[in-house]
Amino acid sequence: MPADSRHTTILTLLREAGQVEVDALAARLGVSTQTVRADLRDLAGRGLLARTHGGARHVASAANPAYQERRSTNAAAKAAMGRLAASLIPDNCSVALNIGTTTEQVAEALKGHAGLMVLSNNINIINSLMGTDARELILVGGSVRQSDGAIVGEDAVEFIARYKVDVAVIGASALDPDGAICDFDAREVSVARAILSNARRRILVADHTKFVRTAPVRICDISDLDHFISDARPPAAFQEAAAAGGTEVLTLEGAHV
Repeated sequence: MPADSRHTTILTLLREAGQVEVDALAARLGVSTQTVRADLRDLAGRGLLARTHGGARHVASAANPAYQERRSTNAAAKAAMGRLAASLIPDNCSVALNIGTTTEQVAEALKGHAGLMVLSNNINIINSLMGTDARELILVGGSVRQSDGAIVGEDAVEFIARYKVDVAVIGASALDPDGAICDFDAREVSVARAILSNARRRILVADHTKFVRTAPVRICDISDLDHFISDARPPAAFQEAAAAGGTEVLTLEGAHV
C-alpha cells in the first residue's frame, strides 16, 4: 500500500475511533511496525495527529492553520490535483475560483489554457494569471482579508451574483464522512456558496488531510457538486454519499497528470 493510502487509512481510523495502536495498524495495513511508526511520525510532524505511547490519538482542528503553512502542506499533491482539475476545463470558457491553496494550484495549471475568463475572490490567483493567454481576469470586489488575500463579505457575494460562469472550482477546509463540505469563516463560506450558485458545473478540490479536520460552517454537500478531486481515495461513507448524489470522484491514484 502506498504511503499516501496508508496515511489516509490511518487518519480515517483516528477520526472514527479517536485512537490507534501501532500493532493493530501494522496488521490492518499489512506493513511492519517500523513503517507504521514512520507514518505516525510523518503525520504528527504535519500536525495531523498526536503521538501516544504505542500509538496515536486524533487531533481536532479548532482553527484554520496559517495560509502560508497550508501552502507548504502536501504541496506536490496539490499541484497534481490542480493539473487534474485543469484537465476538466476547456479553453475559451469562464471559470470562477475561490480562495485556497489548492485552487491556486488549479489556476497555475490553467496558465496553458487559451481564451479563459477567470473570476476570483483570490488576489493571488488573479496576480498569477497576469500576462497569460486569459481573455479576461475579474477580481471580485469587497473587503480584503489581509492574512491570505481573500475578498469576502456581502459586497463580494453581490458582485459574484452578476455572473454565470461555465465552471466553478472551490476548495474547503474540512470534509465530513457524511458528505458535508465545511469551512471556518462564515463570510468566506458565503462567497463559496455564491460561486457555486452561479456556475453551470462545479468542482471541489481537497486533499486527504481535510478528512481529519472539522470546521463549523457548511458550504454545501458533496451531492451539490459535479466532480470531487483529491489525492487519495476518500473514506467509504464519503464515497457512498458522492455516489448517491451522482458526484464523480477523481483521485491521483492511477491518474497521469
